Amino acid sequence: MSDSFENSPKTIGVSTRLAYAHGAAKGISVDLLLRKAGLSPAQIREPDARIEVRRQIKFLNLVAEALTDDLLGFHLAQKFDLRTVGLLHYVFASSATLSEAIQRAVRYSSIVNEGITLIYRKGKEFGLAFEYVGAPRHSDRHQMDFWMAAFMRDCRQLTQRSLTADRVSFVHRGNAASELRSFYGCELSFGAETDETIFPLSLRNAPFFGADPYLNKLLVKYCEEAVAHRRTNRGSFGTSVENAIAVLLPHGKAQMSIIARKFFMSRRTLARRLASEGLTFSGVLHALRSDLAKRHLADRDLSISKVAWLVGYNDVTAFSNAFKRWTGLSPRTIRQQHAKSEIKR
Repeated sequence: MSDSFENSPKTIGVSTRLAYAHGAAKGISVDLLLRKAGLSPAQIREPDARIEVRRQIKFLNLVAEALTDDLLGFHLAQKFDLRTVGLLHYVFASSATLSEAIQRAVRYSSIVNEGITLIYRKGKEFGLAFEYVGAPRHSDRHQMDFWMAAFMRDCRQLTQRSLTADRVSFVHRGNAASELRSFYGCELSFGAETDETIFPLSLRNAPFFGADPYLNKLLVKYCEEAVAHRRTNRGSFGTSVENAIAVLLPHGKAQMSIIARKFFMSRRTLARRLASEGLTFSGVLHALRSDLAKRHLADRDLSISKVAWLVGYNDVTAFSNAFKRWTGLSPRTIRQQHAKSEIKR
């Protein structure tokens, strides 16, 4: 997939501005990193300036790398003023119960971030799932870590209870560091098919202290107007296909027929939709595998055979041959280059 940001969904950029301030306080060259991400200091200074989601993801990755902080997004979410999120926070906070607040967030989240769709989970448990639209999920960790932790903070603050979920899962790979386990207080899963926070059903009607039905009614009206007047940019179809492929790769199910069914269309229609953007299914698949492989090889805790499995290869030799075709280098050579760059840092 190309690195073009044309038609990219937008965000209010809360985590971008927090990362900028945090990086500046730590003494790194944040303006240089902004330029690398295609952003400007003017966008940071102007609180109403909206930022492309892909550029936010890229900037957070650059800051995290410069600070060698694998949990940057999580750390940024710990102390910031939740009111910074604006209208969405206030309609959330004025709701009567936890389940009502989550349903408000689901309906109006695009006001804050057009690249993430929220889904209300209900059944024997309930909770919130996060789904990327118009932005590649595989390239991100820190934006998702930020919003998941901020969501939990908001729920705890507004119920005035030390809430714990039944489980919290992340699509990106990682490990349950002690501070993550301490914060969430529940089972954590990485490399999952969905980003979600699931609560026990007993918390569905947990009351929000400070709930204001009159204010909530007014804010809902404002939110409806904001949603109606904002032309939400959902990005390219190719990116949606890429996100659908990414979660299926380790399971060996990243096949065109399976992906087409996910979009409720035939293989022919899927191919035609991709062709309208100058793409093919095999091209999207190979580019995604190449990008993911490079990212996974930077993680020295993952063996090369594990990396091969994560990008959909059961055979290490087949993976190595494919990787050489993509990059001109072997997986082992790329890993050695990563190790040398870490030593220099």
